[in-house]
Amino acid sequence: MEAVARPRGGPTLFLRIFLLLLLSTLAALVLNLIFLLISPPPSPPIHPLSEIRAALANGRDPSGQLVVAIGEPPAEAVDEPWIDVQRRRLAATLGDPPELVRLAVLHQGWLRRGVMPGAWLSFRHHRHPLAGDPRADLVVGRFTAAARLPDGQWRIVTSADRGFVMWLRQMGLSLLAIAIAMTPAAWWLAHRLTAPLRIFAAAAERLGRDPRAPPLAVQGPPEVVVATEALNEMQRRLHDYVDDRTTMIAAIAHDLRTPLMRLAFHLEALPADARAPFESDVAEMKAMISSALTYARETSAHGERQRLDVRSLIESLADGMTDQGRDIAVLTGADPVVDGDPLALRALFANLLENAVRYGTRARVALLAEGGSAQVTIDDDGPGLDESELERVFQPFYRAERSRSRDTGGTGLGLAIVRAIAKAHAGQVFVANRPGGGLRATVHLPLSA
Repeated sequence: MEAVARPRGGPTLFLRIFLLLLLSTLAALVLNLIFLLISPPPSPPIHPLSEIRAALANGRDPSGQLVVAIGEPPAEAVDEPWIDVQRRRLAATLGDPPELVRLAVLHQGWLRRGVMPGAWLSFRHHRHPLAGDPRADLVVGRFTAAARLPDGQWRIVTSADRGFVMWLRQMGLSLLAIAIAMTPAAWWLAHRLTAPLRIFAAAAERLGRDPRAPPLAVQGPPEVVVATEALNEMQRRLHDYVDDRTTMIAAIAHDLRTPLMRLAFHLEALPADARAPFESDVAEMKAMISSALTYARETSAHGERQRLDVRSLIESLADGMTDQGRDIAVLTGADPVVDGDPLALRALFANLLENAVRYGTRARVALLAEGGSAQVTIDDDGPGLDESELERVFQPFYRAERSRSRDTGGTGLGLAIVRAIAKAHAGQVFVANRPGGGLRATVHLPLSA
C-alpha cells in the first residue's frame, strides 16, 4: 500500500497555535507593563499628629479620613526610632504618659522595599525629619495609633487610606481594557488558524452527501494537507471497489444472456406441452438478468447533483401513476429541498410508490423537514411484513412474496436499489408495520445546505 507522503514546508498547525498563544501572552505582558509605567502609584497617606490626637481624644473624626474603634493596641515599634519620637510627641499633645500611647506605621516596610517607586520617594522625603522640622508633626503611611482610656480599654485610630484600593481598581480596569482590546485580534487569529479545518469539515460533509463529489483541494497546514490527501485516497479506493463490484455484476448478468438464449432456442424444438414449464423458468431468468443489469446501472450511475424540491418530484410521479388508475395522494406539509441526482431520486420514490399500490392497494405520502433532514413517509393498506423481514427485504434478490411469479413477487431488487440510492445521497430508508395495519416506508435525506 502506497503511503501518503508527509508534506514539507510551512509551519505546522501545532506551531501556529503555539506561536499564537506565545504572542498573545507577550502582548498582554507588554500592555500591562505600559499601563503600570504610565499609571501614577498611590501616594502614601499623610496625617498631622494634631488630627490623630483629636480622634484619640474625642473618639470621632469629622473629616472621615480616620477610623476610630475600641480594640487591641498595636505592638510597640522597637526598630524605628523616628516612630517612637512621634509616639512621644503624640502622647505629649494628649497629656498622657508615653506608655499609654502606641503608634505603628503599618506599610512603611513595604514602601521601603521600593515596590512602588513613587510612594517610596514620597516616603524618603518624610522619613527622617529633623528636630524642629514641621514634617516631624506628620505621619506618613498607613498607621495605627492607640490611647489607653481610664477604664482600661484602648481607643484605636487607623488611617482610612483608599489610595491603594483605588490604584488596584485602576490596574484591574487596565487589565480589563487589555483583554477587551486583545479579544478581536485573538478572534481573528483563531479564525484564520481554524479556517482550513472548517473547509476540510465542510468538504467532508459534502463528500458524505455525494460520494462522487470532486476530491478535496489540498491546502492548509501540513496536518490538514495530510488528512485531506488521506481522505481523497480513501474516496478513490472506495469508488474503485464499488465500481469493480458493480462491473462484475453487470458482466455476469450480461454473459448469462448468451447461454440463456441458446437454451431458449433448444426449447423451441420440444413439443408445446413439454416446453411450457421450461419457458416459464427461462422467462423468469431473463427478468432476473434484466433486474441485475438495472441494479448495476442504478447503483453505479452518478448524475450531476442539483437542488430538488422533493414535493414537486413526488407529486409529478403521483400524477402520472394516478392517471394510470393508481390510488396515490400526497398530503399537505413541508416542502423540503435536497441536493441530489434527479433521475436516481425519481427511481427511488417511483419504486416505493409502486410497491405501496401493488401490495397495499393505495399510497399516502407525507413530507416533513426537521433536524436538517427531509423525511418522506409512504403508507399503504397492505398486510404488512413479519418483523423478521423488515430489514431483509432490502437485501438483493430477497422477496417477501413467496411465490416465484414475477407478477406478484418481482425479482427482489427494487428495495435494494432504493437503499443504494438513499445511501449514495447520505440518507437512509427503512420500513415498519403501521399500528393500524399496513406498511410504512420512511426515507431520510439531508436537506440542501
